[in-house]
Amino acid sequence: MQERAEATRRYLVEAAAQLFEERGYAGTSISDISARSGRTSGAIYFHFTSKEKLALAVIEATLATWPAVIAQVRASSAPALDKLVSLSFTVARAFRDDVVVRAGSRLWTERKAIDAAVPGPFAGWIATVTELLREARAQGELAVSVVPETAGLAVVYAFFGLHTVSDAMDGRAGIEDRLRELWEVLLLALQAEPDPDALLVRVHGPASAPLPA
Repeated sequence: MQERAEATRRYLVEAAAQLFEERGYAGTSISDISARSGRTSGAIYFHFTSKEKLALAVIEATLATWPAVIAQVRASSAPALDKLVSLSFTVARAFRDDVVVRAGSRLWTERKAIDAAVPGPFAGWIATVTELLREARAQGELAVSVVPETAGLAVVYAFFGLHTVSDAMDGRAGIEDRLRELWEVLLLALQAEPDPDALLVRVHGPASAPLPA
């Protein structure tokens, strides 16, 4: 019984995420979610007592995606900067391909419209990136002038700014190419012996061929 209830909750979260991502929080109603999911409004309210609670469930599902992703990358024997760059591409693909992650991102930007306290992702990402940069320092990968705490903030700012611009320009279709270009710049400043291309080939493969004019 418990498993069935959890499966229903996940199904409703995914159906709601599709609509929140398409229409935004204000543009989505419980009736819309009912129509999309094929569940009655009463069934939805049984699992989520309000639209706010359903929106929070989507955001929480997004945040719950990351610990396993981070753990998998960190379990690698690769150098710390390789791990950091690899993690960024994994997260970028999730933002592009996973509707729940995209919806969680949109709901975060619309958080002032949600009548509830909305948890944020940035403190956790800053801590993760800073820790990887500290490891890079210990491994001798990091340029002497780089302060991990300051650089960690800058990388997170740049990464999420890139997502905002990429979403506005092409719905994140080209996010991996744009992210590669960003790392080509950042790694020149971060690496003790700058060689962005070699690192990017290791973690992401050769660069894509440019589109024909």
